[in-house]
Amino acid sequence: MNYPIPSSGRRLRTWRPATAAATVALALAATMATGAPASSVEPEPAPYTEQYRPQFHYTPEKNWMNDPNGMVYYQGEYHLFYQHNPSGNQWGNMSWGHAVSTDMVHWSELPVAIPHDDAEMVFSGSAVIDTSNTSGFGTKDNPAMVAVYTRLDKATGVQSQALAYSTDRGRTFTKYTDNPVIDIGSRDFRDPKVFWYEQGQEWIMSVALSAERKVAFYRSSDLKTWEHLSNFGPAGATGGVWECPDLFPLPVDGDKKKTKWVLLVNIGSGGIAGGSANQYFTGTFDGKNFVSDDKPYVAPTGVDVGSFDDGTYSGWTPDGTAFGTAPATGNLPGQGGVSDWVGAGLANSFNNFDGGTGTLTSPEFTLNAGYLNFKVGGGNHPYVPGSTLNPLPPAGEVFADFEGSAYGAGWVATGDFAGTAPVKGTIGDQQQVTGYVGEQLVNTFIDHDASQGTITSPEFTIAKSHINLLVGGGNHPFTASEPTSVDLIVDGEIVRSASGANNEALNWTGWDVSEYAGKNASIQIVDKSSGGWGHINVDHIMFSDEAAAARAVDTSVRLIVDGEVVRTATGSDSETLDWNGWDVRNLQGKTARIVVADNNTGGWGHILADQFSLSDTPALSSVQRAHWVDYGKDNYAGVTFDDAPSDRRVMMGWMNNWEYSGSIPTDPWRSAMTVPRELGLRSSADGVRLVQQPVAELQDLREEAVLNAKNVPVAAGSTPLPATGTAYELTATFAPGTASEFGVKVRTGNGQETRIGYDRSAGEVFVDRTKSGDVGFSTDFPGVQRAPLKVGPTGEVTLRVLVDWSSVEVFAQDGSVVITDQIFPDPGSDGLESFATDGNAVLKLVKVTPLRSVWAD
Repeated sequence: MNYPIPSSGRRLRTWRPATAAATVALALAATMATGAPASSVEPEPAPYTEQYRPQFHYTPEKNWMNDPNGMVYYQGEYHLFYQHNPSGNQWGNMSWGHAVSTDMVHWSELPVAIPHDDAEMVFSGSAVIDTSNTSGFGTKDNPAMVAVYTRLDKATGVQSQALAYSTDRGRTFTKYTDNPVIDIGSRDFRDPKVFWYEQGQEWIMSVALSAERKVAFYRSSDLKTWEHLSNFGPAGATGGVWECPDLFPLPVDGDKKKTKWVLLVNIGSGGIAGGSANQYFTGTFDGKNFVSDDKPYVAPTGVDVGSFDDGTYSGWTPDGTAFGTAPATGNLPGQGGVSDWVGAGLANSFNNFDGGTGTLTSPEFTLNAGYLNFKVGGGNHPYVPGSTLNPLPPAGEVFADFEGSAYGAGWVATGDFAGTAPVKGTIGDQQQVTGYVGEQLVNTFIDHDASQGTITSPEFTIAKSHINLLVGGGNHPFTASEPTSVDLIVDGEIVRSASGANNEALNWTGWDVSEYAGKNASIQIVDKSSGGWGHINVDHIMFSDEAAAARAVDTSVRLIVDGEVVRTATGSDSETLDWNGWDVRNLQGKTARIVVADNNTGGWGHILADQFSLSDTPALSSVQRAHWVDYGKDNYAGVTFDDAPSDRRVMMGWMNNWEYSGSIPTDPWRSAMTVPRELGLRSSADGVRLVQQPVAELQDLREEAVLNAKNVPVAAGSTPLPATGTAYELTATFAPGTASEFGVKVRTGNGQETRIGYDRSAGEVFVDRTKSGDVGFSTDFPGVQRAPLKVGPTGEVTLRVLVDWSSVEVFAQDGSVVITDQIFPDPGSDGLESFATDGNAVLKLVKVTPLRSVWAD
C-alpha cells in the first residue's frame, strides 16, 4: 500500500533564472511602485535554487550531511537516513537525518529521526524491518523498523552498537533501554549493516574494525543479543580506515542460479583517486565466514638491489639514529602491527620510537630495467622538493615570536580567540605539535576544531623583500568557504596566504613581497573552520631579504639520479607494507642510488621499506589491485537498500570526499548523495566484476532531446556542439579514428570546462576537472581522475554522463567503469564541446536530454 507524502515533507518548485530583460522590468516596476530606485541587493534565492544546488540529487534543505544510513524500503516508501548536523553546515552533532521517496528520485525531507543528545552522537548504521517481530519491539501485524547504529560515547569516545525502533513507518524512534547491544571497548568499531540471512533464519551484521582494516561479522536471533562469527581483512586497499561495510548476494550475468556475495568496504583515505573511496570484494559467504575470490598477489621477479634478509644492510649505509645498525625483523620496541614485509628483514626507522631521524642510502647501481619495485609503509609524509634538514631561517627582523603572555602589542583577537594568548605547544588531546621555535606559538585548537575567529597584527610597513613564517595545522586555503589560513593584507586585499598541510608539524613558508615595498600591511590569522583539521598553527613571523627554505619532514623513499631526486614515495600511515613500482624507462643506463629518509619526529614519524629490485614489469600496489566501485573523488560510504522490491540491489553514496568535504563552496547545505544506482555482476576476462547504472526511475525526468545526431566528425582541437544546459543526460559513442584522446567537454564557458574522455595509449577513461569552475578551496580538489577501461576490437567507447549543477557522473561501457566528481562552475558555463587530440575521431552517436528538477511540483 502506498502512503501519501506527509505534510512535514518538503517538495519545492523548480527555479528558472530570469532573463536580463525580465530583471530590468522587475527593477522598473519596483521603482514605479515605491517612487525610489529598486534595491541593488539581490534577494536570497529560494531553497533548492541556490548556486550549485543539485537538481536531481538528494540534498537536505540546509546543514551538513554525510554517510547514507538505514536505507530500507517499507510499505511503498524508500527511506534514506543519513549522517546530519541539525545545527550547522560543518560536521558535528551527528544525528540521523531522514528523507522518504516513492521512486528514489523525488525525495521529501522529514524531521531528524534519531538526534544526538548529551551522552551520545548517533553515527552510521542500517535499518531493517523486523517482519517476524524477533525483537519484540513491534507486532507481526505492525512490525518495527529497527535502526542499528553506532553509539559514540561523548565522555569516553568509545564506539558501540545500539538500537532504536519505530512503529510508525520511521516517523519517530525510541532508543532501546539496554543499549549498547555490542560493546568491545573500542574507539574504532562502527557502521553496522544488518540483513536477514534466510538460510540461517537469523540476522547477520557486518561492522568495521576501522583502525584494524577489518570487517567483523556477528549473528543474532533477536537483534539484541549478538555472537561474533569471524573477521575479514586486512585485504584490498588499506591506506585508510575501513568504514561502512555492506554484504549482499548478487546473481552473475543475471543468472540467479549463479550467485556471488559482494562485500563493500569504504576506505577513509588512500583511495584510487586520493582521499576517501569505496572498494568491493566478491566471494562466498557460508553464514559465518566471507572468503574473497582474490588470490594472494605475487610481485614480479627482478634483480635484487636491497632485500635486507641476511641480517645486515649489505652495503647500504645508515646515518643518524633512525635505522640502527642492522635491519629489523618486524616490530621494534614500542611498535606494533608491522606486516607484509618479505623474507627475514626490512628497513624500519622506528628505532628511538618516532623521535629518531636519519637516512639509509644504497650503493650506486645502473638502471637497466624498466621498473624499480619495492615495498613501503610507515608515515605519510611526502618529500617536498627543495626542503632541507633543520634549515636555519635567513637573518632578519623577528616581527612576532609569540613568547609573551599575549599575542603582542597591537595584535587584536576576535571571536573565540578574544581573550586568549599563545600556548605552549600541544593542547589537550591534540596530536603532537612540532616544528615551532621557542616555547610558544599561536594554536587555534583552543576548543578543539570548534573555535573560530581571527588574530590580526598591527599595521607595519613592508621594508624587506620576504616575510618568513612557520605554519601548520589544517589545509583550508583563504579561498575556501571556511579557511584556516594566515594572510598578508595590503590595501584591504589578501595578496599572500598560507595554510597548513593537515599536519601538526609547522614548516617554513617564505613570501616574496618585494613588489609591495613601502606599502602598509597587516597579517591576519584566520580560523573559520569547525570541521576536520579546523585549526591553524603559526609561529616566528620575520622580515628578511631572502626566503626561508622548507624544513624536511618527510618519511620517504627517494631515487637520486645526477644528484637530483627524480622519484619519491611515502607510506600511508600504516604499518602494513605495500608494493610500489616506479617507471624508470626514461632513465635507462643512468647511475642511481636510493635514499630511505626519516626526517620526522611527530606522529607516524617513521618509514618502512623492503625488497628493492629492478624488473621489466611493475609491481602493483594494493590500491591498483583493489576493485573500486567508483574511480572518481566523490563517492564514499556507499551502501544499499534493504528489502527493495523485485530483489533489486540499489546503492547510494555520499557525493563528497573527506579531503575537502568541509570546504566545498555550498551554502546553506553541504553535500549531496549520488544518484541511486542499480548493481549487478558481470563476467569478464579478469573475473566477475561489479557493474552499475542509474536507476530506471531517473528516466521520468527526461525532457525532449535537444541534440540527437549520428556520425559527427570530431576534428583535432575542440568543436562546439549545438546544445547547452546545466542539468542533463548525455550519451555518446566514439569511434577513435586517429586521435590519441577524444571525448566531450561539459559545462564550458567563462574559461571553465570539465573534460570527459578516453586516453587510448593509457587505456583509460578520465574526468579532468582542473578548470571546472571554483577549484581553489582546496589543493586536493583540482585534478584528473582516471580508470582503466578495456575496449573491443573496434576501439569504440560509450559514455553515459549525468551532468548536474555541481557534479558529473560518468558510466562507461554500459556501467563497467564509473567516475563521480563534483564540479562548481558558474551558472552561465553551460556549453558543450567535443574534442580530439593528435588526430580526429567520430561521434557515432550523441544525444543530450535535459533533466527536470526533482524539486518541481
